[in-house]
Amino acid sequence: MTTTTLTEPETPTAGPRRTRRSKSARAGGHLHAGPITYVILALFTFGSLFPLVWTAIAASRNNNRLAQTPPPLWFGSNLMHNLQVAWSEANLSKALLNTTIVAGISAATVVFLSTIAGFAFAKLRFRGRGALMLIVVGTMMVPPQLSIIPLYMMVAKLNWTDQLQAVIFPSLVSAFGVFFMRQYLLQALPDEIIEAARVDGASSWRVVWHVVFPAARPAMAVLGMLMFVQTWNDFLWPFLVLTQTGNPTVQVALAGLGRGYTPDQSLIMAGALLGTLPLLLVFAIFGKQIVGGIMQGAVKG
Repeated sequence: MTTTTLTEPETPTAGPRRTRRSKSARAGGHLHAGPITYVILALFTFGSLFPLVWTAIAASRNNNRLAQTPPPLWFGSNLMHNLQVAWSEANLSKALLNTTIVAGISAATVVFLSTIAGFAFAKLRFRGRGALMLIVVGTMMVPPQLSIIPLYMMVAKLNWTDQLQAVIFPSLVSAFGVFFMRQYLLQALPDEIIEAARVDGASSWRVVWHVVFPAARPAMAVLGMLMFVQTWNDFLWPFLVLTQTGNPTVQVALAGLGRGYTPDQSLIMAGALLGTLPLLLVFAIFGKQIVGGIMQGAVKG
């Protein structure tokens, strides 16, 4: 005796629609943003640009107008005058040159040394690798203010006060840069490529130059930009070892603007605007490559 079971017919519409949606999502279909997304992006954009715009507005006014309530919300007619006064009083021509030298050398050296050290910690096997990496990461937990006094004593004994090397040498290495490049190379550089280069007879330096550096180029661009901006904006250590009349950096030169019984806020804002424009110019020129490097690194990771 055989029994037959009746099954309910499947709905023909639910399955194909769901399959079609999942296939389009997996295929990378375009996602359309709604009005709420544009509102949120507009608010974030406005919040990011407002400090820069306000600096330019304040630099175009005079000190009396900035002290009034409500503050000005549009540009005035004193921008060029304040920029010229700030440029001459702070000696920004020399300060910009010094800061470009310091930031450029520091960023290039940090990127070069951090890439080599990151490759060693990520792909080479040697005794004490874990302990050394732990020490490198541990130095990031120490506040930099604790090293100012012994570092200043060393600089004074070397007679480097008011000289650029006093600012350059302490910033030639970075524990963050080593950790950053190690984490990137762990994912972006397969071991098979290194082994293939070894089989072809490549030495260690040839592997670094022809394999590691091309693979790490996106991360190197990001790290170089971060180190350049950090060194450019550094204030405490350059303020201690440099003078405003000798070899000032931008931040040291700007510290002397607007001094007096009543600080001239418009003059200070004009100097801050001049000190910020080179960073904006660098990002405008190399921003596409840096963002492309970040995206390339994200895809590889």
